[in-house]
Amino acid sequence: MTWLGDYCTATPGVDLLDNATVRLDADNEPQPDALLRIEPEVGGNSSISEDDYIEGAPELIVEVAASSASYDLNDKLNAYRRNGVLEYIVWQIYENRVDWFILQEGRYVPLVADDQSIIRSQVFPGLWLSVNGLRQRNRTEILAVLQEGLQTAEHQAFVERLSQ
Repeated sequence: MTWLGDYCTATPGVDLLDNATVRLDADNEPQPDALLRIEPEVGGNSSISEDDYIEGAPELIVEVAASSASYDLNDKLNAYRRNGVLEYIVWQIYENRVDWFILQEGRYVPLVADDQSIIRSQVFPGLWLSVNGLRQRNRTEILAVLQEGLQTAEHQAFVERLSQ
């Protein structure tokens, strides 16, 4: 969560919520472990209802899966895909594995780590994750790689776009 919180702090117009109920449609109201959303005033897909629920698809959902990995990688994945969640991360604790998906042409495609073991969000420029750091539970490495992402021209351009 610290990783997402640091990104949110460095990116005005982006909101981080944890364990918030998301009304995706009439049949799906999941409560993901975390989500990042672009605020609707700057072009985001979701809003906060009068009764404090997220309505619509946030841009990124994160699930931390222990015993729920099968559910997170099947039922939830399909519900998020159908409702237009652009990126979906599942951190499988027991398997020490992270799956990061991006929605392309109506289906989820895995985002693959580069040769430095870094996955880079395509929706949130500068949101970089060190897969090795996550697997080793090395917060220092995770945050250092995120800081590299936050220093990029792409992140700066995203911040400028959100501030207009």
